[in-house]
Amino acid sequence: MASSRRIGGVTVAVRLYDSRVPRVADPDQRRAQIARAFQRLLAAEGVAGVSFSRVAAEAGISVGLIQHYFAGKDELLHFAYDDAVRRMSERVRKRVREGSAAGLQVAQVLLDSLVELLPLDDEREVEYRVRQALSAQALHHPGLADVARRAGGDLLGYVTLAVENGKKRGEVDSGVDAVLAARMILATLQGLADQVAFSGADAFSARDVLRPVVATVFSGRGDAHDR
Repeated sequence: MASSRRIGGVTVAVRLYDSRVPRVADPDQRRAQIARAFQRLLAAEGVAGVSFSRVAAEAGISVGLIQHYFAGKDELLHFAYDDAVRRMSERVRKRVREGSAAGLQVAQVLLDSLVELLPLDDEREVEYRVRQALSAQALHHPGLADVARRAGGDLLGYVTLAVENGKKRGEVDSGVDAVLAARMILATLQGLADQVAFSGADAFSARDVLRPVVATVFSGRGDAHDR
């Protein structure tokens, strides 16, 4: 059974309890089911509004089953944060694979993958809200801080590597500081994500903001056939 909830002007599908829904036997699938229910509630109402009983109702399972997989709310917070970051990373990797297979320039692959991190649809809107809420919690929560540092480090590493690859392909000047350039691009991305979340934007207008920033770093023509 499904209903819907408005989150930041976006309608998000919500699964309600239904005794006809079969049990999910696989532990990883069950944890993911619980984490996604938690994320939907968190995105809609914030951390304070989430409890095991509410997550259980959202996921269509018992509180006891949640306690079987998660010892407490902190453990669920950590897993849900990690899950949101992992799905974000998977979309980025998919874009990279597709762009590389198509022989696109590094700058285009980077731009396409960065757009995946913006809250431009229902799924990414929920992920954005989860990351923002749990990043704030991470300031006072060592376990969540570890996830935040790892996620931030991975993203910085990815963009830095893209800049270094751009140098090898002649798309980036050899004298560019790759880490500094990556931080500039990511700072723009974060600010743009906030603007999209609160002011609204479509994929094309978001690209129009990101493209000149990426082009500032990737100022060379490169060779699209040598990837």
